[in-house]
Amino acid sequence: MLNNVLVAYGTTNGSTAQIAEAIADVLRRNGLRAEAVPAGTVADVDSYDAVVLGGALYADRWHKDARRFARRHRRALAKRPLWLFSSGPLDVAASQREIPPVRGAKAVLFRFDAEEHRTFGGCLEEGAKGFIARKIVAAGKGGDFRDFEQIEEWAQHIADASSGRPSRTR
Repeated sequence: MLNNVLVAYGTTNGSTAQIAEAIADVLRRNGLRAEAVPAGTVADVDSYDAVVLGGALYADRWHKDARRFARRHRRALAKRPLWLFSSGPLDVAASQREIPPVRGAKAVLFRFDAEEHRTFGGCLEEGAKGFIARKIVAAGKGGDFRDFEQIEEWAQHIADASSGRPSRTR
């Protein structure tokens, strides 16, 4: 049984942090110790039994903080269960079908034989950081496409796997 789970994330505008916190909340409701932490601030993962690593998607690239986290903690990640997620499509596609991981997330998925990867819809709203993000919002192509029911179901799947219970989802 895994007791202590790190949910690390890379985000620019904060919506991936909200997904990570929702995942950590479900894990805590299932009796696990879980904390959601920006990937760039994690000094080491030795005290964690498992890791969930997420990154926002920008121009088909996984967030640099998620990629750097995987490189920086490669030895520790190789010894623990690892789940990955991406957030970013600015449409309903992620709620309707599985979206394969982008290159950076796919490399981490295979390098560490991660349990699985899931892509969730993204969120880009008024006040977004970055020139391109602001242009997307100004063009009316932003919005919040996160499906928190789907996110919580996936987190429940992780909680079940971490506690040795058969998964109630999927």
